[in-house]
Amino acid sequence: MAIGALFHLNESSPDKQRTALRSIHNLKTEMPDLPIELVVQGDAINIVVAKTSILAGEIHELQQNGLSVTVCRNTMLAKHVQESDLLPNMTIVPSAVGRLVQQQQKGFSYVKP
Repeated sequence: MAIGALFHLNESSPDKQRTALRSIHNLKTEMPDLPIELVVQGDAINIVVAKTSILAGEIHELQQNGLSVTVCRNTMLAKHVQESDLLPNMTIVPSAVGRLVQQQQKGFSYVKP
């Protein structure tokens, strides 16, 4: 049995981002005690940048229900995003791909909405 779910988001499309957050919400409703992490990378960085995020409210609500959001530092460097540009309560990791591998090795199930 998985110890958590790992959602991977790397697309800038608002529809894809909404779908990912809806899937996280649905999973949290079905399995409220399951740890869920959203890993943000590449063109999806706009979802966690305060000035550009159209889904900040949804992210905040999911975080209130236990979602952790991880942001790729490599992406931040490539896109010239500072930590101060991010929404509150983001966890920054050196590499999204590294994080995905580490969490799967721990038993997290990988989900690519």
